[in-house]
Amino acid sequence: MASDLDIAEADATRVRRHPQVPRRGGESAQPVFAPSALLRFDPAHGVPNVVRYPEKFSEEAFYTVAYPLMHLSRCLEERLLELFRKGYVKGTVTISIGNEGTTVGMSIPLRPGRDVVSLLHRDFAAHLLLGSSPYQLACQYMANAESPTHAREGNVHYGDASTRRFPMISHLGKMLSLVVGGTWAARGHGEEVFGLAVIGDGGSSTGEFHEAINIASVHKVPVLFLVENNHYSFSTPTSMQYNCERLSDRARGYGISGRTIDGTDAWLVYSAVCDALDKMHDEPAPAILECMSIRLHGHAAYDKAEYISEEQLRRWRREDPLRKARRKLQEFGGLSESNVAALEEAVEEEAHDAVTKALAVARPDVRTQRLVAYAKSPPVVLKPVKVARAKTGEAVNRALDYILTNNPRAFLAGLDVGTYGSAFKTCKGLIARHGPRRVIDMPICESATVGFALGASQVGAQPIVEFQFADFSTEAVSQLGLNAGSWYFRTGCPAPILLRLPCGGGLTMGAFHSGEFEGLWTRFPGLKLLYPATAQETFEALVAGFHDRNPCLVLEHKLLYWSKSGPIDFDGNVANIWRPRRYIEGSEVTVVAFGAMVHEAISAAVDCRRSVEVWNPFVLHPLDVTPLVESVRKTGRLLVVQECCESGGLGHTVISQVVRRCHGALKCPPELIAAPDVPIPFAPELESHCRPSVENIRAGIERMYEDR
Repeated sequence: MASDLDIAEADATRVRRHPQVPRRGGESAQPVFAPSALLRFDPAHGVPNVVRYPEKFSEEAFYTVAYPLMHLSRCLEERLLELFRKGYVKGTVTISIGNEGTTVGMSIPLRPGRDVVSLLHRDFAAHLLLGSSPYQLACQYMANAESPTHAREGNVHYGDASTRRFPMISHLGKMLSLVVGGTWAARGHGEEVFGLAVIGDGGSSTGEFHEAINIASVHKVPVLFLVENNHYSFSTPTSMQYNCERLSDRARGYGISGRTIDGTDAWLVYSAVCDALDKMHDEPAPAILECMSIRLHGHAAYDKAEYISEEQLRRWRREDPLRKARRKLQEFGGLSESNVAALEEAVEEEAHDAVTKALAVARPDVRTQRLVAYAKSPPVVLKPVKVARAKTGEAVNRALDYILTNNPRAFLAGLDVGTYGSAFKTCKGLIARHGPRRVIDMPICESATVGFALGASQVGAQPIVEFQFADFSTEAVSQLGLNAGSWYFRTGCPAPILLRLPCGGGLTMGAFHSGEFEGLWTRFPGLKLLYPATAQETFEALVAGFHDRNPCLVLEHKLLYWSKSGPIDFDGNVANIWRPRRYIEGSEVTVVAFGAMVHEAISAAVDCRRSVEVWNPFVLHPLDVTPLVESVRKTGRLLVVQECCESGGLGHTVISQVVRRCHGALKCPPELIAAPDVPIPFAPELESHCRPSVENIRAGIERMYEDR
């Protein structure tokens, strides 16, 4: 395969000889860059064996490491760009050529597998320093069978969550809060850890840039927010992105330090990062470091950068960080041009070897790929709990207390969950029993709170997030649905997060405080969704969702918190929780209902002259319709009741899945009773008119017996 490509300047099989690099003054020494360990990789960890914080390089020693890494990054990216044009690299190529001074300088101090990091698409060299080999990166770009993401992720969306190098998503600001959460959690476990959260000048305009820094500032989390300012967000100049003189000026608004430096000077970046870590070591707090960098190519392979003038490009080429580092290496090392050229040849051959080896790897085999969105959860048996009678809201409180008491790394975060006890008092008393480190009042930032929880989950913490209202969960659609939901599929690492969504109408709170949104959240693979209707189910749903290894959302209908009560008899067997629930057995009609509608359906069935069977799927996603299908095969009739509007709920999904499996058994078309497709009105008369009622359900049952 490789022989068909003109990508090498020499035969890949030839014997390579690497010159000795003289010390200053011409004194001979052992080769600084041996063929098998060009960058002094530590075989046990797969990362360059360089000096890490708190140890520091001298400027002279720094360039002997920094320049070869920068040159290797440049060589690899140039080859990958060429391979893209020839069809061997998939997707596109977003390259960091011109940004090597920043990426190498910022990442050398970091401790791989210890410090929490999120990198961007222009941080190629940083991956080399933090755990990825040149060969792995080449495989990633080619999406071949040995891609480190198993060819599931885009060529720049890679990392290693297991070593705290979180893979990016294209919603760039979304990654910052993960670093805050991961760093906060690791420090809470007694580790001396720092965070590096990288963002571009364009990404600094996103809402989560503010949310993440604000959380870090409030909770004094030592994260360095490093802004790579290359003057353009794709084609949009910074003059159209922000109106302050420097992006680091924003630090004052968060009560933290900020600094702007020349990002093309690798030593300056390295020194600034070390200084920031020193300060964080002495007094934990976040900081902003803006590195003024350059982009010597367009945004990506397809971008010709016609929006940048030739004069600007000429000025940038004079500031090329690779050229600067080369001059410094010669200056400090006393190396001749031939010495540096020989070193560069060794680097280029290292890049050539990696690419050649990657080109020989087979394409991914769909027969051997295990494409699953959910992590397996081992069986768990817990302490039994028995309560003679509890309101549903009390069941929430008891479940949270039970979880926090028995799981020292569990914490609860949300709006007003602390002293106030949450909007519906379901968290009352928890902060007094478990302390402010484990029951945390968060700023109003739903998306960053979910990101914070996702990052924390990757370092051994066990997060519980409460949305004050389910309506506010829509603020976190990208973070929860796209990032957390796909996390296991992309990284192979579970993302165990329990998320609570107080939902539903009946309390006259209007359109922005009465939604359910089960239809929305069941559209994302990787998420699990439970909707209990009783105190017992509520306790079980929270316990089961907490112990699952996937992001689990529990819908808690607000109307049921203090209006319904019942016993709690939990036997401790979590596996038994994940099943649909039948309340009444019948032979003529199957009624499937969600949330508060379960109680309406039960009332309708009790007073109905038909024999009605009432079911709650309970686990709405992934949905198990097998018991529902068996019921419909028995009754021949299906009625689904949802409080959500007709097009926004899960009813149509239930009907379609059941009908596909037992359409021959149906005696009449299925029916859906739902709210109309309008926002939830405020006035109680209008709200009650929209919400399905016992009378609506009885009428729906009777319609199934009308002549059609």
